[in-house]
Amino acid sequence: MTIDAVVFDIGGVLVDWQPHLAWVDELGEAEAKAFIARTGFDKINLACDGGVRFEDAAAHLSDPNDQALLAKYVARYTLTVPNKITETWDLLYALQNKGVLLHAITNWSAETWPEGLKAHPELGTVFGITIVSGEVGIVKPSVGIFQLLCDRADLRPEQCVFIDDGLHNCLGAKAAGMDAIHFTGAHDLQNHLTARGLL
Repeated sequence: MTIDAVVFDIGGVLVDWQPHLAWVDELGEAEAKAFIARTGFDKINLACDGGVRFEDAAAHLSDPNDQALLAKYVARYTLTVPNKITETWDLLYALQNKGVLLHAITNWSAETWPEGLKAHPELGTVFGITIVSGEVGIVKPSVGIFQLLCDRADLRPEQCVFIDDGLHNCLGAKAAGMDAIHFTGAHDLQNHLTARGLL
């Protein structure tokens, strides 16, 4: 079957996300990274990608200072996504110019997504359908989030190719019936898209 739609992950593919930047101005780079390590921020963030509020997550930290720091994260979120991955955007716009359907599935907190749109407004306009995990309560690589995209976009999974920098998420997409490309860089992605006749 012909691939009609390209479904993008966002963080690590279209936007560079560096969470420690939320606290660098206050703590310095080394201590900001140490804060992320000692609090298990990656696991906290994944829970918030699934619908937990950062304020509620902060209440479960044992150190009051760490609680206060984490509670500031949403307000400082725009600091963590300063840069687009421009080479990937070039490919996205090339696909758009060829009339390829563009959608997105992102593990992103419902609280921080509006802040991300402030930093990069194009994310709110370039895609037909965007599934934000924190808004729907399903995170990648769950098969359900890929099925939800297909339902909302009126597509069959085999009509879609999904792009993600996480191999586990690509495996989830394949389990849902989509084609998938593990993103390792724009040049490699261009080759994969060209091989599929999309560029």
